Amino acid sequence: MKRNIVIATLTAAALATGGTVAAFASGNDEATATQRQADTSAQAATDRDDDATEDRTAVRGADVTAAEAIAAALKHAPGTAVSADLEDDGADAWKVSVVKGDGTEYDVRIAPDSGKALGAQRDTDDDHDADDRAELAAVKGAKTDAHEAALAAAHKGTVSEVGIDDDRGTVAWTADTVRDGKHSEWKVALGTGKVTQDRDYD
Repeated sequence: MKRNIVIATLTAAALATGGTVAAFASGNDEATATQRQADTSAQAATDRDDDATEDRTAVRGADVTAAEAIAAALKHAPGTAVSADLEDDGADAWKVSVVKGDGTEYDVRIAPDSGKALGAQRDTDDDHDADDRAELAAVKGAKTDAHEAALAAAHKGTVSEVGIDDDRGTVAWTADTVRDGKHSEWKVALGTGKVTQDRDYD
């Protein structure tokens, strides 16, 4: 009887502090089950902490949203925004690609904490194929631009990237989001701004 009382006391103390307790008395299945339950609870708490960390690191330091970064980039370099993404998942800056009226493309870097333009660099890669030109033409005539696509996708989570994509002849905006540690990809229709899920990934 005394042995059972001691084990029960140790078990209650361990559960109250979030720890585990070992079953010191052999053959006590109840104490062993209690240990496994405490271990499982502790592991679940660790998993939740890991998810929260992943959620933060996906957009770390990015007080400025994708939509705000696009607006700031267009103010600094007027034109048509075709993409925006956090360099190294937010470690450095937002990079917004803007195509000017003469067809030249610039990468505008936006500070993720203040929204200040850090500079613009011309994209000297002239290797734009017919698909790239078709995507740009579709974007210029669309009712939904990059800024609006980012705003629409933000209802699904924190947007870390938005860009234009041609999927089997259908041009649409794509956006990557993160919410509660879960990463998702969405399509945003050029004409209506309707958001549909593309895929989830861990």
